[in-house]
Amino acid sequence: MAADAPAAADFYATPRGAVAARLLRERLAFLWPQLDQQSVLGIGFAEPYLRLWREQAARCVALTPAQMGATRWPVGEPNLSCTAEEDALPFPDLTFDRILLVHGLEAAESARRLLRETWRVLKDDGRLLLVAPNRSGVWAYWESTPFGHGQPYSFGQIGRLLASSMYRVERRDTALYVPPSNWRIVLRSAPLLERTCRTWLTGFAGLTITEAVKDMYAAMPVEAAPRRRIVLAEAA
Repeated sequence: MAADAPAAADFYATPRGAVAARLLRERLAFLWPQLDQQSVLGIGFAEPYLRLWREQAARCVALTPAQMGATRWPVGEPNLSCTAEEDALPFPDLTFDRILLVHGLEAAESARRLLRETWRVLKDDGRLLLVAPNRSGVWAYWESTPFGHGQPYSFGQIGRLLASSMYRVERRDTALYVPPSNWRIVLRSAPLLERTCRTWLTGFAGLTITEAVKDMYAAMPVEAAPRRRIVLAEAA
C-alpha cells in the first residue's frame, strides 16, 4: 500500500517530517545545486523538495499520481501542480530538463511503466533523480511515515530497474540515517547523526538517491510476440 498525498502532507507538517525534509533537501541541493532556466518536474509527492529550485527554474511542476490523490502546490500562490495517471503523463515528449521522483517509485502500480513515461518526457540530455526507501534501512518499515509504505528498494534493484527502462546510473547517494523518532533529542541531534552515520553506516541509510541519464544506446524493449497455434494434419 502506498501513502496518499494528504497523509504525506500531514507528515511533513510535523517536527519529524520537517527534519526529514531538511536532511533530504541537503543531499538534493548537493547533487543539483543550480537549475537556472531549466524545466523541472516532480513526480510523487515532491512539493517539499521542489522549492529548492522554484525560484531558479523556468518551469517547476509537481505531479501527483492519481492513486495518491490530488494536491495543490504552492499553497496560497498560483497552482503549479496537477494529477494524472502514472503511465500517461500529460506532457509532450522531451519536455523537461530534470525530473525528481520522490514518494513515487515505491507507490507506483507499475514502476516500469512509470519510468518509461519519465523517459518519454525527459529531454535527451536531461537527468532523473530517483529517491526511494532503502530496503536495508529502518524508515522503509515505519508505517507512520510515507517512506514506510509501498515497495522498498536496494541500490542493485534500482539499477536493474533503470537499466531495463533505458536509463544509465550516473551517481548514487544516501540520506536519512537518523531514526524515524519523535523524540526531541533525536531530532535536535539529526545533523550530527547524519554526518557520523554517513561515514560508518552507509548501508543502513533510510533512503537511496540515484541520478540517471538516458541510455541512448540501450536496446529498445519490445513486448513478447504472441504465440500462434499451429495445427498439424495427420497423414492418412
